[in-house]
Amino acid sequence: MKNLKSIFTLLIVAVIMVSCGDDDGASISTETGTQVSFDLFDLTAGGALGTATFAELSDGSTKVTIDMTSSLLVGDHPIHIHENTAAEGGDIAITLNHVDASGMSETTVNMLDDGTEIMYSELISFDGYINIHLSASELATLIAQGDIGVNAFTGESMSYNLNEVDVAGVSGTVMLQERVSGETLLSMNLDNTENGEEHPAHIHMNTAAEGGDIAVTLQSVNGTTGMSRTNISMLDDGTMISYDDLIDYDGYINVHASASDLATLVAQGDIGQNALTGMSETYDLNEVDVAGVSGTVTFSERINDETLIMIQLTGTTDGDSHPTHIHLNSAAEGGDIAITLTSVNGTSGMSKTNVTSLNDMTDITYSDLVTFDGYINVHQSAEDLATLVAQGDIGANAGM
Repeated sequence: MKNLKSIFTLLIVAVIMVSCGDDDGASISTETGTQVSFDLFDLTAGGALGTATFAELSDGSTKVTIDMTSSLLVGDHPIHIHENTAAEGGDIAITLNHVDASGMSETTVNMLDDGTEIMYSELISFDGYINIHLSASELATLIAQGDIGVNAFTGESMSYNLNEVDVAGVSGTVMLQERVSGETLLSMNLDNTENGEEHPAHIHMNTAAEGGDIAVTLQSVNGTTGMSRTNISMLDDGTMISYDDLIDYDGYINVHASASDLATLVAQGDIGQNALTGMSETYDLNEVDVAGVSGTVTFSERINDETLIMIQLTGTTDGDSHPTHIHLNSAAEGGDIAITLTSVNGTSGMSKTNVTSLNDMTDITYSDLVTFDGYINVHQSAEDLATLVAQGDIGANAGM
């Protein structure tokens, strides 16, 4: 009996041990093989600095692995997932384990900091971004940042030039990047802006040559860095606008000197369908009745087949305004006015006109204009049209 009792006790212990082993095995969550990675960018030197990889676990939670490629990391660097896009900023949603000097961090995530459950499928489509901070005592200093989830980039982008206007030497570029959500990150980068200055910026309706109302208010350009970042999902009037809409938008960007001096433009550039294709033709405008005045006119093709006509004259007089037209036929033959252009500003010697049609409303494209049977007259004034400041054959008549 004593032996039977001992055997029975051993059997119970064995069953308990097996049961415990089975429970332990069931509690281990393994990777399913499904994962998504997001880039983390260096905020000081630019370029990619590492990745955040979200791997699905068998229980539906997520293993978040941060892998920083920089060899300059010293100590621990706090990491958080924030709400919204990095351009907008937002509160901390999830605190991750610090990155150490090895550049690595691993965190299993199954809930937000407020206790709300979040599964892998929800985290990879989260409206958020990651910040990696310099240290716990210097959270304001970021060493890396990256948008995640629906805010990640698809790889689609368009860039446009922002040209010098009223402030010498200031120019740059603007880039539109498509997000997974269909929203757009608009990033501006200007050269030669002044430290400490803030430059309001807007997307306007129409072409820069025509002018138009503000459509989208952008983040002001920081004069110290020359940069601005804005997340765009709608126009100022609340109308939704996607990346696809923006790269086809009939608009332009103005960057102003300051909030108190909006009339002075730091930089300007056409965007969307108004962007230039790079195709252009230039014609001479020769001296006629006013000694020393001559220049050029350039026809530039837009993506939408419209034409930007830019006149640049030298020798004009400050304060004067010179009416300008494209006429039918060659200058030697003479002809009626076909297109009224914007008057040449005597102070700058410049004129810019967006041309889509003749004065009689007949549509005319860039291809039509560069083969047009015409010439340009620049007149002394509205009161003295008979005196010609400059003149030149264009299109089919060029070189005659």
